[in-house]
Amino acid sequence: MDRYRVGVDIGGTFTDIVFLDSGGRVLTRKVSSSVEDYAQAIASGLAQVFDETSLAGPDVAEVRHGTTVASNAILENKGALTGLITTRGFRDVLELRNLRMPRLYDLGWEKPPELVERYLRVEVEERINARGEIVVPLAREAAVAAVDRLVAQGVEAIAVCLLNTFENPAHELLLKEVLEERASHLVHCISYEVLPEVKEYERTSTTVVNAYVMPTVARYLESLRRELAAASVDAPLMLMQSNGGLTTVDDAIRLPCNIIESGPAGGVVGAQALARKVGMPDVITLDMGGTTAKASLVEGGEFTRSLEYSVGGGIMQGSRLLTGSGYLIKVPAIDLAEVGAGGGSIVRIDAGGSLQCGPESAGAVPGPVCYDQGGEDPTITDANVILGYINPNHLVGGELTLNAARGREVFEARVARPLDLELAHAAYGAHQIAASNMIRAIRSVSSERGRDPRRYTMFAFGGNGPLFAATMAAALHMKRILVPPAPGLFSAFGLLYADVEHHYSRTFRRVLVESDPAEIDRAWRALEDEGRAQLVHEGFPAERMRFRRTANLHYKGQLYELGVAAPPVPSSGALDRAWLDQLAEAFGEEHERTYGHRAGPEEPVELVNMVLVAEGLPDAPVVPDTLYLDRSEDGAGGGSRNAYFGPEAGWLETPVVRRSDLAGGASGPLIVEEYDATCLVPPGARATLDDYGSIVIDL
Repeated sequence: MDRYRVGVDIGGTFTDIVFLDSGGRVLTRKVSSSVEDYAQAIASGLAQVFDETSLAGPDVAEVRHGTTVASNAILENKGALTGLITTRGFRDVLELRNLRMPRLYDLGWEKPPELVERYLRVEVEERINARGEIVVPLAREAAVAAVDRLVAQGVEAIAVCLLNTFENPAHELLLKEVLEERASHLVHCISYEVLPEVKEYERTSTTVVNAYVMPTVARYLESLRRELAAASVDAPLMLMQSNGGLTTVDDAIRLPCNIIESGPAGGVVGAQALARKVGMPDVITLDMGGTTAKASLVEGGEFTRSLEYSVGGGIMQGSRLLTGSGYLIKVPAIDLAEVGAGGGSIVRIDAGGSLQCGPESAGAVPGPVCYDQGGEDPTITDANVILGYINPNHLVGGELTLNAARGREVFEARVARPLDLELAHAAYGAHQIAASNMIRAIRSVSSERGRDPRRYTMFAFGGNGPLFAATMAAALHMKRILVPPAPGLFSAFGLLYADVEHHYSRTFRRVLVESDPAEIDRAWRALEDEGRAQLVHEGFPAERMRFRRTANLHYKGQLYELGVAAPPVPSSGALDRAWLDQLAEAFGEEHERTYGHRAGPEEPVELVNMVLVAEGLPDAPVVPDTLYLDRSEDGAGGGSRNAYFGPEAGWLETPVVRRSDLAGGASGPLIVEEYDATCLVPPGARATLDDYGSIVIDL
């Protein structure tokens, strides 16, 4: 019997589980997330799949996991009590931040509280200059005193970030030695091992975030290991990183800053792979679940990565150009824009009498009113049930029966009547506002990055993505939508497409026109040696290793960088002056694409950080060309129902179909019902199936 690879994705409302064997058989399960211990929901979902099939724990070959545990610890301020050791004079870097404002004209905005309170920030007398030279040595007695002081305060984690240690880590390594001697029971990390790059606030913030979530992530992963062992699943467990690559449990515990945005990454990786298969290299992904909606860009078959991002300062609803709302993490991450718009987003009337949706969510418990689990606040899901888009008897394959009457009653009383609107008009207004909130996210990764969304296909997934995709695409003048198989579980499915990746970086500031190519080549090869050693440790032979070089550059004098892929190494095997010119040209093109202009030749390009991506490649294709889904037709399709398509079209009798019914093509209006999601095809649009089983909607 074939063994199965398993993808598990935790969301704010549901936990999604996907089994896949080498023949393309797909088994799926969607269960409510267990907020107190997310591992319990995973164990429950696995047990349900085992009960429904002849499978057991030994039939699982590998588990791949995307988790929100680390980000939730920050969002809920439930990380470890953390101490910080830093250079004298730099105690308040965390509070000073970088003075970026997330909202213009909002004089009442307050910074989020520091993850390390001031009394837990300890200074030591030492100094290393910008060239890595020791100006003031760090005395061992001072290092011991700093560690002992934090231990006496009862901290659970200690972060170390000293000035200019990306050039010379000697003092941080001394502190690490003292920590291992005198506080071995505490988790700790030094900035040289977390982020050996220039910029004090960014380096300090990233190191502190890493320490802050380390105990939480470690406890969760140990709990998950126990649950898997109890289910007789003795298979390797891999974690999705924010950058779209997989890592081991041990590395995730050591560097949890790399899995903060683990959850949303799987869907983008899957979208990239599937878009390549069907010949659509340029797509904008829309992942809408129960709590949030995320958008990302896949261009030329490659997803884009941001060099840094913020988490924990509230969901960014406006322009990505206005940053600084949360805790900054300077590690590579898939470039995502997130808004508080999901099926559970609460619909309310604000103090000015305007209708608002989100970012507050009813979550998994109590959930929307129509779930009939004690929810009292009307939500987007309640609005969609009122509009006829969602079948009250079909959610999650019919396993969750909705109380539509209760949802209508609360929506009428809390929204429609106070606004003096008909119930359908009020519900449609909520649907439109939720769509407009998500459009902000799409514009953040497209037009604000110099990309015209009309040139792209919308790739819609998540439990609610296919329901809103047509509304959003029409507003953005996008012409085509692709809805993949199992859209509501696609983030879990996307985990199965990912490869093992390790990212290494070093600050290496050089003006390109003045640089020695051989020196730059040696620095990159040193990073390759690190990556090769890690992959060898994980069991990858040389023929299954791949190394990709990227560089973070700016015009000399600029404060922020852009990341670009390094040109191929010349056939001679050594970098030369022509190669440096190609790198400068690649940066100029990206600068013009992003900002609309580029500098002239009199403005030199400066290399700031060199980055190396070490990939461990599978020994065979990870996903078959043909998939056979177990639940794609569960209880779906058949008949019709009234659905409301706005004031112009009004109520229309709308056929309810299965995905397979679209094989020959069909014109809207249509409602496509599946186990894990509902897809809405509006009047005037046409839907067909492609060779991979995806729904393609042409507007």
